[in-house]
Parts: sequence; C-alpha cells; structure tokens
Amino acid sequence: MTDAALPARPHRKARRMRQTALVYLFLVPGMMVFGAFILWPLVASEWYSLLDWSGFDANPVFVGLANYRELLGDSYFWDAFRRSFIFMLATVPAQMAISLVLAVMLNDKLLKLSSLYRTLIFLPVVTPVAVIGIVMTLMLSPFNGPVNMALLDWGLTQRTIDFLGSPRLVLWTLAVIYIWKWVGVTMVYWLAALQTVPAELFEAARLDGVTGRQVTMYIVLPMIAPFAVVIALISAISAMNVFPLVQAMTQGGPFYSSEVMEVYIFRTAFASAAGTVPRLGYASAAGVFFGLSIMVLTVFQILALRQARRQGGDQ
Repeated sequence: MTDAALPARPHRKARRMRQTALVYLFLVPGMMVFGAFILWPLVASEWYSLLDWSGFDANPVFVGLANYRELLGDSYFWDAFRRSFIFMLATVPAQMAISLVLAVMLNDKLLKLSSLYRTLIFLPVVTPVAVIGIVMTLMLSPFNGPVNMALLDWGLTQRTIDFLGSPRLVLWTLAVIYIWKWVGVTMVYWLAALQTVPAELFEAARLDGVTGRQVTMYIVLPMIAPFAVVIALISAISAMNVFPLVQAMTQGGPFYSSEVMEVYIFRTAFASAAGTVPRLGYASAAGVFFGLSIMVLTVFQILALRQARRQGGDQ
C-alpha cells in the first residue's frame, strides 16, 4: 500500500457518512407522516380506551379497564363484531373464485382485447366509494330503481324489493356491491401469481395434447396454490375495512342490521345516532379490540407468506 492511498481512506469514509446522512434526511418526511397519522393514533387510542371521555370534555376521567369490561356485555358491540366476520366470510370466497376465473381467462395470450377487459374490470376499484354509493342507492331503489324495474319486467318478482331497507337483505346486498368493486384487485393478485408459471409448461402440455381445462386443473392451479393463502388473507383484512361503503350507503341501518365494527366505532365516538352522547374513550376501547383482531389476521398473513416463499423455493 502506497502512502498516497492512506489519506484517501478518511475522505472516502466522510463521503459515505454524508451519503448516509442524506438518505436518512430523505426519510424524515415519511417518518413524520408515519408518526403523525399511524403511530400517534395507535398510542393515543390505547390511552383513550382507559378514559371515560366524550372527546369534548376538558377533564377526562381515568377508568382503567372499565370500558373493556363494558364491551363484554354490550350486545351492539358483539353484533357489529359478528357482522364484520360474516361480511368477510361472505365476500372473500366469492371474490377469490370470481377473480381467479377472470384471471385465468385474461391470462390467455390468444384472447383478443384482454387489456381492455382488464381495464373494465379494474375500473370500479378506482371509482370513489361515494360515487358508487350514490349510484347504487339509486339503482337499487324500490321506487323506480332500474334493478327493481328489470326484475318486474322479467317476471322474477311480483313486487319491488327494498335491497337497502330490508334488515334481511341489506348486508348481503352490500357484500355483492363490495365484491363487484374490489374483484379487480384480487384479479391482479391472481394475474401476478399466474406469471410465475413457466411458459415452457404450457408449450409442453400443448405438444402432449393436453386440453386447456386440464392444463388449468393439473398444472396451473397446483403451482399457484401457495399464493391462494396469501391472497385470501389480504382479501380478508380488506373485507374487515368496509367502513366507507357501509357509511356511504346505509350508515349501519336499517335498525343496525348493516352496522359493522368500523361503523359501530364511528357511531359511538361521534354520536351519529340521535339522542346519544359521544363516547370517545369507549369507542377507542372497541377500536383497540378490533385492531387486535386485525393484527391476528396479519400475523397469519405473514406466516402464510413465509410458507408460500418456502414452498416456492423448494420448487
């Protein structure tokens, strides 16, 4: 090593330190946003859940775990909690099945205008929920709504159906609308999974005279099966966050029959129902409880993702 190379080491080290400092400097705005809109609300909600506080009173009262004990006996809370999981179980399997069929069809290179079909299917995803809520409310209206008029004209029903006003139908109606809106996202997940299937397998199958249905059943589906667990868990977590759609269309009605957990928390925190008092502390306790449930699903998602990667590495 020459003497000329010795002074260059501190210079290179100082330059690396400046570059590292610059990288961390660019991270500061993102960390500030993360702290302000994610980290602080999480910590604040846990603290508020220990208070008897309306959100407007200057002197909140510390009550410890009293809010959580009250939740255990709150029938409205458990009904909303149950509806959230019913909604998830009603939407995720159908959404995955429909999106898988669409993805397999649109992944065919021989299909003409496949890009146009993908765009049309994905269009509801980028449409604002408020717009969808207004349009769907008008379409499903029992008073001259296009859907009811079509059912009457086709003889499928003898009278109009109040899809959003019937306690028996409203949650299932919202589930259908939710599937229609978000099936495009799940289709994209399946399309990404289908890209992992080697093209050589399709060519070998065609040379062996294997039909398209057999290729899908015995080659494609087994190879993308590890991704199904991950896609299902991602879809399940998304189905638990359905507040915008429910709030835009029914606000939890009629008679709380479509009130899922997020709507329950909103109603309790801000007293959206007439004659009730805001209870931000109690709503925070419900939010913490619901957040822990989502966290459990997230843990399963991480474990499933690791398992899928492990199986993919073995292949």
